[in-house]
Amino acid sequence: MNTSAFSSRIPGYLDLFEQQLTERLVANPGTDTRLKEAMHYSVFNGGKRLRPLLVFASAEALGLEPTRLHAPACAVELIHCYSLVHDDLPAMDDDDLRRGRPTTHLAYDEATAILVGDALQALAYQLLAEDPLGQAHPAAVLEMLLEMADACGADGMAGGQAWDLQLEHQTPNQETLERMFSLKTGALIRASVMMPTSLVEHMSAETKAHLRQFGEHLGLAFQIRDDLLDVEGDAEVIGKPVGSDEENAKATWPGLFGIEEAKTRICELHDQAMDALASVQKEVSGDCDGLIWLADQLTQRNH
Repeated sequence: MNTSAFSSRIPGYLDLFEQQLTERLVANPGTDTRLKEAMHYSVFNGGKRLRPLLVFASAEALGLEPTRLHAPACAVELIHCYSLVHDDLPAMDDDDLRRGRPTTHLAYDEATAILVGDALQALAYQLLAEDPLGQAHPAAVLEMLLEMADACGADGMAGGQAWDLQLEHQTPNQETLERMFSLKTGALIRASVMMPTSLVEHMSAETKAHLRQFGEHLGLAFQIRDDLLDVEGDAEVIGKPVGSDEENAKATWPGLFGIEEAKTRICELHDQAMDALASVQKEVSGDCDGLIWLADQLTQRNH
């Protein structure tokens, strides 16, 4: 993996991000404390914060100050955390471990886990809608809200998860499988890259389209890499048992088309993402170094 000046800025970005996230989860202490405890358990569980980092890296690429974008960064991470809590439920993937700890429905109970997901999703929209950024840029924040809603609804993450369940015990073709991946996983990664564009004036439709393509290619490669880790990964490193996809008869890229072919496909998608980003670099005022570095991290990760 390449080295990057962006990686040296990550600790500073994430320290402030974690502070912001903590403040937002501690609000209204008079409400159900057990639910709040479970929300905290689900959010502060060793996550890599890849989606917030994509928000910050995209901001850098567009010549924006990343610290202005903590609300959208927090929002996409809360949506991601809610999705993991619900994915782990017995009715979904029925997983016992998440990052080496009992999943939320086992640490608490199934009803609480469902409510945690519901509350985290609502909080994501609330904190973005209430952020001071909206006072100065109301149209931009509305655009971010719509981008996030599109990414996590029936035509995005939730729809992709439903499709994933329908494809169990089936052998879809590559086009169908990748379309499902693009909804289930890729949509929120794409949204993380695209939300900062709402603050850029006079950005051409062509440049936006190229940045969207970057996010889409990266999201698809990320999910294929995730499938590979379930086959080749180290359970102690990834924090959950390997082989669960095969056990649950999931439709996966390596399971349907082969391990080496999956690795080749990841490389193809990475190259396509870099081609799209090269087109973006010609028009933006900032530094795309962070997006390049994160693309390497997301497609070559071992956990």
